[in-house]
Amino acid sequence: MKRNLQGYYVTISTVDERAQAFVPNPLPPEPPFDWTPKLHSKFDQALLALGRLDSISTFLPDISLFLYLYVRKEAVLSSMIEGTQSSLSDLLLFELEMKPGVPLDDVREVSNYVAVGFLFFNGVA
Repeated sequence: MKRNLQGYYVTISTVDERAQAFVPNPLPPEPPFDWTPKLHSKFDQALLALGRLDSISTFLPDISLFLYLYVRKEAVLSSMIEGTQSSLSDLLLFELEMKPGVPLDDVREVSNYVAVGFLFFNGVA
């Protein structure tokens, strides 16, 4: 897929210093979104779901623990697509350096999903 340029550079100068500044194309993209009633309804549903998720987060005693478990659960589900037999409890046992109830290769695969997800989330990958 070939993308169009997302903006352009202009030369700016101040106090005898010259630099290039990036000017992004205006948003929303062309052609503009066609806000049909169906699309508007879907947007409203997504906004409501985000609001519910945000309000629920106020009841969590430790959001980092929630994220820790959520990332691992997502890794387990994603790796199941490739046929691994690991569960969330197997992964947690593996991380505690205990013996999981499934082959170690499967649990290592899920652990790799967690590591890649961490790198991606933190902008490293």
